Amino acid sequence: MKSCNDTQMSEILLLGFSQEPELQSLIFGLFLSVYLITVFGNLLLILAVSSDYDLHTPMYFFLANLSFADICFTSTTVPKMLVNTQTQSKVITYSGCITQMYFFMLFAGLEIFLLTVMAYDRFVAICHPLHYTVIMNPWLCGLLVLVSWILSFLHSLLENLLVLQLAFCTDLEIPHFFCELNQVIQLACSDTFINNLVIYFATALLVGGPFAGILYSYSKIVSSIHRISSAQGKYKAFSTCASHLSVVSLFYCTSLGVYLSSAAPQSPHAIAVASVMYTVVTPMLNPFIYSLRNRDIKRALKRIIGLPVM
Repeated sequence: MKSCNDTQMSEILLLGFSQEPELQSLIFGLFLSVYLITVFGNLLLILAVSSDYDLHTPMYFFLANLSFADICFTSTTVPKMLVNTQTQSKVITYSGCITQMYFFMLFAGLEIFLLTVMAYDRFVAICHPLHYTVIMNPWLCGLLVLVSWILSFLHSLLENLLVLQLAFCTDLEIPHFFCELNQVIQLACSDTFINNLVIYFATALLVGGPFAGILYSYSKIVSSIHRISSAQGKYKAFSTCASHLSVVSLFYCTSLGVYLSSAAPQSPHAIAVASVMYTVVTPMLNPFIYSLRNRDIKRALKRIIGLPVM
C-alpha cells in the first residue's frame, strides 16, 4: 500500500532502460550519437533554409520551425538521461522533473500543431495553387506559428499546474528515462480524477483534432491529384507533400504504438524502449526525410558545405 508524504518531495528515481552495468556504456554511446545527429542534422536544415533565398517560402519556413522544435523536443529528455547514465545516478529533482515535463509537453504539442499547419500549407498549394501566395502570406504564416506556440504553452502549463496540486507517495520511482506525465501521476496518493480527465480531453482535442485536420487536408489533396490528367503532373504534385506525409506517418504511428503498448499488460521498461521511437528516433530522421527527397534542400546544403552545385 502506498504511503503518503505530506512534505514536498525532493527527488525522483528514473529507472531508465537497464540496470545492467555492462550495458550502460553501450546505451550512453548509442544515445549520444543519435542526439548529436539529431541536433546537427536539424541545425543544418535550419541553416539551409535561412541562408538560401529560394527557400524563403511558407513550406520551408514551417520546416525550419519544425526542425527547431525537434531539437528542443529531444533536448528535454536525452541530455539528462546521458548525464544519469554517465554518473551512474538515476536521480532527478522534483523541480527538475516538473520542468522536464513542462518543456516535453510544450515541444511535443508544438510538433503536432506544426505538422498540422504544414498539412494545411500543402492543401492550399495543391488545391488552390493560383491563390497560394495570397492565402499563405507572411502574416498568416507567422500567425499560425504563433498560435501553435500559444496553444502548446497553455496546454503544458495547465497539465503542470494540475500535477503541482497532487500529494505524492514516498516510493518515487519511474520506470522510464524521463518524467512522463502519466508515470508521474501514477506516483500520486491523492485523487487524480481531474488530472486524468484533462489528459483525455486534451488528447482528444489537441491530438485528435489536428490529426483529423491532417486527414481532411490529405483527402482533399488526393482528390485534387486524382483530377490531374498527366502522370507527370500527378507525380510532381504528390512529391511536394511526400516528405511531410512520411514525417506525419512516422510521428503518429510511433506515438500510437507507444499508447497501445502502454495499454497492454507488459513490462514498463518495454514501454520506455517503445517511447524512444517518437522521442528520439523520429526527430533524428526528420531532416533526412526532407533532405534526401528534396533537390532544393540538397542544393542549399551543398552550398553550405562548399560542394559544387550542379
